[in-house]
Amino acid sequence: MCKNSVPIMLGCCLFVMPVLARAQTTRKAGLWELTTTQTFQQSPFPTGAAGTRTAPVCLTQQQIDRYGAIVPQIRSCQVTNVVKKANGMTADLVCTGVMSGKGTLQSDSTDGVHATGKVHFVGSMQIGSSTKPMEWTTISSATFKSADCGDVKPVPVPDK
Repeated sequence: MCKNSVPIMLGCCLFVMPVLARAQTTRKAGLWELTTTQTFQQSPFPTGAAGTRTAPVCLTQQQIDRYGAIVPQIRSCQVTNVVKKANGMTADLVCTGVMSGKGTLQSDSTDGVHATGKVHFVGSMQIGSSTKPMEWTTISSATFKSADCGDVKPVPVPDK
């Protein structure tokens, strides 16, 4: 895997952190503006791989029904132990393969149009022939923009 492709892949995946949860009756499917700030407590990447990003995200009713939030889509990772609550959700992120370890997901909302979230991951990454420890935290906030996602494609909901 190219040395620069791992931070790019991880950064793109972090755009879809779990921050859009709300009680079933008030959650809104549609276009959300998501801002994520990622920090590395331990990083196998060069300085500058973390930071703040804002992106549009399309939340579908299928994602709401299954997870109560948009969840990270990181290759070789699965979202497990989802617990939906009246004002949000919690879950685990379990990764095997090039990046292995476990993370916790949390999402909270006080109304149907604003949400906050946090992901904390501890594990390691295979880089060449060595394994490097990694630990990162992503803090997110989101604002509902429209029931129509327009050109923004939703992230597919995995079969599992």
